[in-house]
Amino acid sequence: MSITAISSRSLIAVAGLALSAFASAAATAPSGNYKIDPAHSVAYFEVGHMGGISRFMGRFNDMNGDLVLDAPAKSTIKVEIKTASIDTKHEGLDKHLKSPDFFNAVQFPSLTFNSTAISLNGAGEGTVAGNLSLHGVTKPVTLKLKQIGSGKGMKGETRVGYVATGSVKRTDFGMGYGVPGAATDEVDLRINIEAIKQ
Repeated sequence: MSITAISSRSLIAVAGLALSAFASAAATAPSGNYKIDPAHSVAYFEVGHMGGISRFMGRFNDMNGDLVLDAPAKSTIKVEIKTASIDTKHEGLDKHLKSPDFFNAVQFPSLTFNSTAISLNGAGEGTVAGNLSLHGVTKPVTLKLKQIGSGKGMKGETRVGYVATGSVKRTDFGMGYGVPGAATDEVDLRINIEAIKQ
């Protein structure tokens, strides 16, 4: 075997170790208590419209909550979203979605998610299981979880970012209006969180 071949293999091995170390470092955020930054966090939902002929997306603009970052088994995520903050770019549709046909924002002004188990690998990817309370019903759900990054903000504060994705059936939460003709039962979720260390 030539020295060149050995050198090439060594370089590949070193590069692989360096990339692995970088991925682990990128996924590591300082432990502690964090508050969700509502200015840089948002929850999106997407459904099939009119029996699934197209995809329709909306968002909730008012979100707050807390993160405790520790070893994954000890970490927690708590999120509260104001249902009246729903935003679809259409005033009439927003009004209907806030009505008793859907979210019933007067009777149920918020939806919440409280984690029960978090699992993350060295690259900051895994799952978060927890209880989702919506429309007066609480159900266990599991979402994919990914740490986007961590670092210092403009004032020197420590920030961390996560995204959680998954899907739920709205009929599981007593929201059966227009299924499936107006909108599909399955709702895709995407929750973008940026939080500040306290």
